[in-house]
Amino acid sequence: MSHGEQLARIARKYPDRTAFVCGPRRATFAEVDRRVTRLARSLAERGVGAGDRMALLMGNSIEMIEAMFSGWRLGAVVVPVNFRLVADEVAFILADCGATALVVDASLVPVAEAAGGRLPALTTIIAGGELEDLVAAGGDDPLDTDVADGDPALILYTSGTTGRPKGAVLSHLNLAMSTLNSMITQGISGYDDVWYGNLPLFHVGGLSGILPYVIGGGCSVILPSGGFDAARAVDDLARHGVTGCVFVGMQWDEICDQIVARRPQLSLRRASWGAANTPVHVLEKVQATLPGVALFSFFGQTEMSPVTCVLHADDAERKRGSVGRPIVNVEARLVDDDGADVAVGSVGEIVYRGPTVMQGYWNMPEANEQAFAGGWFHSGDLCRMDDEGYLYVVDRKTDMIISGAENIYCPEVEAVLGSHPAVADVALIGVAHPTWGETPRAVVVAADPGRPPEEAELIAWCRE
Repeated sequence: MSHGEQLARIARKYPDRTAFVCGPRRATFAEVDRRVTRLARSLAERGVGAGDRMALLMGNSIEMIEAMFSGWRLGAVVVPVNFRLVADEVAFILADCGATALVVDASLVPVAEAAGGRLPALTTIIAGGELEDLVAAGGDDPLDTDVADGDPALILYTSGTTGRPKGAVLSHLNLAMSTLNSMITQGISGYDDVWYGNLPLFHVGGLSGILPYVIGGGCSVILPSGGFDAARAVDDLARHGVTGCVFVGMQWDEICDQIVARRPQLSLRRASWGAANTPVHVLEKVQATLPGVALFSFFGQTEMSPVTCVLHADDAERKRGSVGRPIVNVEARLVDDDGADVAVGSVGEIVYRGPTVMQGYWNMPEANEQAFAGGWFHSGDLCRMDDEGYLYVVDRKTDMIISGAENIYCPEVEAVLGSHPAVADVALIGVAHPTWGETPRAVVVAADPGRPPEEAELIAWCRE
């Protein structure tokens, strides 16, 4: 079930089928598989091998997918890095995981240089010219690398509650089981399906979206990273005959308006949302706009590869505010602080068990001991369960804001603002936002009450 082999398997079955589309480029499974082999051979000559950490600082592209599968084919552990991070944050991740290689987009080279300059053993490969040279130089002979199902495939860094990101280690088996869960739940057959990859590939949600279509021999249309445009998205859905897609709530709101206004011919069979709460009026809007399309609301987290619960749109009104019930192959309980089950209707922390639970946090034994207390993974989500087994998220045990589907941990932002010389103390709170659902607001105590810092000055400090 290793992903390097899964790609090779599907390329042997369906060599001429289009595997990926991104911008003007289209690539068949055979083409991608051949490039992955060549790149993997060149990376091996650069010293990348089984168990090594290979970081990717890239926007959405077919090249990013090829780099990822090249690492997996070698048995390396791929570490996708959020391209929105600043150099200090990138440097921490590269150092923490002990990356030996970094593939980076040309536009992100300044960030990579500022971060990688502190890591002399790091080999940096620039996407485009240098990466293409490596593909051209590599041989076509298949690689015979024994990558076990339980070997680590990914380290995905999640924001830390104390300001230090934690690297969640996901195995090939974790990803494979999560992929099968999605295929079973959504009825994805694969070969005649077209996926629209709108989410960033450095997120587990973006990456996990394409894997069912790779396994089944379908096509994935990857949206290049950049500003979301609802009109362009609807054009893409129609032009490529997309059968499956995922958007967050605010995006669906705009997409539905475009569909109603323009009435395009769509091929959608299934549509979904997740990563942040979607208002019921938006769900109703999606149902009315896409009659006959199977609709799903997904809930989960990186450490669970990622989906844990699903709510079908038919239950959206009847179970208003629910995140649904546990997905196939995921077992869930609600427990108190002592690990005992709570009564139906009472609030408890949701804990999970199953083949999609991560292997643990990278190099964080104490955090792992807490996260897996009692043999179950502790999510940090406080929930209640009704008598039909539907779950409702009440709060987080950690201090977190979800804005536009991005997790923002208050201590991280407070640490940055608190380092400004004009700030004596600061607290971050979440407030409602019409577009992003929620947005952070900082309450600041000035070091000198007679000369408080300007808002623009603090925002500029945060941006740096």
